[in-house]
Amino acid sequence: MSPGFQGRRRSSGPALPPGQYLTEDFPVLSAGPTPKVPLDTWEFVLGAESGAEFRWSWPEFTGLPQETPTVDIHCVTRWSKLGTSWQGVSLDALLDGVDTAARYALVHSYGGYTTNLPLDDLRGGRAWVVHTYDGAPLPAAHGGPARLLVPHLYLWKSAKWVRGIRLLVDDQPGFWETAGYHDYGDPWREQRYQGD
Repeated sequence: MSPGFQGRRRSSGPALPPGQYLTEDFPVLSAGPTPKVPLDTWEFVLGAESGAEFRWSWPEFTGLPQETPTVDIHCVTRWSKLGTSWQGVSLDALLDGVDTAARYALVHSYGGYTTNLPLDDLRGGRAWVVHTYDGAPLPAAHGGPARLLVPHLYLWKSAKWVRGIRLLVDDQPGFWETAGYHDYGDPWREQRYQGD
């Protein structure tokens, strides 16, 4: 090295996906009204492409093995929040024992919202149905009583007020995907809209 050469100065800030900015708060964005979902009627239904269904009531769901992921989340509206803490059930646990040849999943929410994902993105410790945020029950405004959490994709893929997942052989776009959002939604590749 030449005398005095020190190389490039490294950024001391966090590594964010392109086009994102860091926020300390937790913005609330929804496409419609917040549904009221009583815990005594809440149910999560996993439907296989064969027609087989697996159901959990709230007590059954919260009685499953729990995990506590701490992850960064990224919204398509360009904010990122780092080190968020959650508690919930891994999709690996929910899919355990389900015989399926499906390659895709369509997530359904109370209130009618849907979003599509490749099934592989819900496996391998990459996705959870969470009911606790930062040590407290998940507020309704953020998707409570339970929401999907898929932190490696833009947050619209982490459907709020989740009530079930249908496994599919062929992909089927969800709410935002039919409105022009990207089918996959990788924040590191800035996949916000179709064609990105």
